[in-house]
This record gives sequence, C-alpha cells and structure tokens, in this order.
Amino acid sequence: MSAFLIDGTQIAETIHGETRSKVENLKQRGIQPAITFIRVGNDPASQAYVARKDKMAARLGIAAQTLVLDEQTTEDALFAIIADLNGNPAIHGILVQAPLPPHIREQVIFSSVLPSKDVDGFHPINVGKLMLGAIDGFRPCTPAGIHELLIRSKIPLSGACVAVLGRGNIVGKPMAAMLLQKAPHADATVTVLHSRSRDIAEHCRRADIIIAAIGQPHFVKANMVKPGATVIDVGVNRVDDPASPRGYRLTGDVDFEAASQIAGAITPNPGGVGPMTIAMLMSNTVRACENLCA
Repeated sequence: MSAFLIDGTQIAETIHGETRSKVENLKQRGIQPAITFIRVGNDPASQAYVARKDKMAARLGIAAQTLVLDEQTTEDALFAIIADLNGNPAIHGILVQAPLPPHIREQVIFSSVLPSKDVDGFHPINVGKLMLGAIDGFRPCTPAGIHELLIRSKIPLSGACVAVLGRGNIVGKPMAAMLLQKAPHADATVTVLHSRSRDIAEHCRRADIIIAAIGQPHFVKANMVKPGATVIDVGVNRVDDPASPRGYRLTGDVDFEAASQIAGAITPNPGGVGPMTIAMLMSNTVRACENLCA
C-alpha cells in the first residue's frame, strides 16, 4: 500500500494565503513589508534560488530587491552594504544568499545582519533563542517548513521517535532543537545521525519519523523505514544523467518509489520541503515587518 503523500506545494499555498492576508492588513496601515536579497557572484543555483524568492515576494505583495555583487567583493564592502540595510527602516528582512565566495566568512556575515531583520534565522541570537525554546526569534526556514509540514499533516510529535539524518547548521541541528523542545508540537525523542554514526539503518528502523538531510542520493532505502513511519526528504542532490538536457537530474536523499510502499506518509521530492522553505521565508519577512512597525 502506498504512503499518504505530504503535499508541500499545497501546504505552502495555504501559508502563502495567510501571509498575503497579513500583507494586506499592513498595507491598510500604509506599511509594505520589504526584503533585500544579497547575492555575491554568479553561482547558477544561487541565481535560481534568489529568483524564485523574488518572484514569490512580488506575488504576495512584499517589496523585494536583489543586490548582485561581484565575485571579488570584499568582506568589508559586504559589511558596509549590510550596515546600510540594517539602518534602513523601510527594509524589514535581509537575506544573504549562500554559498559566499571562499574569501568571505559566511557566519561572520550572517552575524552582521540585525537579529530583528534576520529572516533566514542564522544569527547567533536567533539560533540561541531556538535552542532555549524562545518563540520570539526567527527560525531557519527549511526546518521551520518541515515542522509546519508535520503539524499541518497531523503527524503526532509528542513522544515520537525521530531520526534526523544530518547535523548541519541549516537543517539538522535546528530541526532537532525544534522537535525536542518542551512545547506544543514538539516533545519528541530525537536522534541525530551523521557520517560517523554507527548502525544508521537500525536507528532509522526504530523511528516514527525520518527526516533525511544527509546529502546522499537515495540514502534512505525501504528496508530502513519502519512500516507506517513518516519520511521527510530534504535532499537536493545532483546526479549525472546523460538523457537530461542539462546532463544531470536532481534527486532526494530517499529512495521514494521503494520507501513509499512502506511508509505511512512521505514527502515527494520535488514538491515536498522546497516550497515550504520559501513559504516560511515570506512568513518571517512579514513577521519582521510587524515587529519593527509595531
């Protein structure tokens, strides 16, 4: 029997509707939420990601601008641009698109964005608030989107055994922190698995929920999934494919066709986590605007 499909595109549309309503309420007060995207260099994936975010902002009535900087832009020059945006009351959200060139320290740059405008949720203050269980910080968009997928799909979380595959700062660590909080829609028992973990398959087979963000195509096989478990596929992996016009195709961390025959619920890839990341970014931007204009 095939698993229930958790439709991230549909759930994201619901969230966009909620965000659009908040934008309209702000506009009635003469306020327009605004976000600035900063892209350094011409990484093709970054170009595509920022373009999608910019397009969605326009669709929801959020003012967006993209600053495209030369690959050789210095760290000091980037600092100066961020400082100007920090001081601009008409800008409510700032997103510096990763990856940055090797000569620019990403975490130092992320830390230079005001926490109140850090709609990507990477400033140490927002990370600290997440770890402490505070609700007034901004959460990183991808794990926040996964959390919303689970909540809105009515996947039980309290007491659930969750296997998070991947310990990165963007997904794995914040995801674990969200789910283990003593709070509504949390209280899970979380195991974080990574490249040095032993018996990964056995840990996964005990899990009620698997969140795969390990960066290896089709890593999660059907025999790693407990019957009826929920499987969330976060992976975006480039695999050579001579039949594709691009010479490659994108695939997730989960062997979807096989795992969907065992799982109780599963996300497609694409169409699962990806749309939720942008939905949460737009939601964070509007909340930043509401906070700054209160």
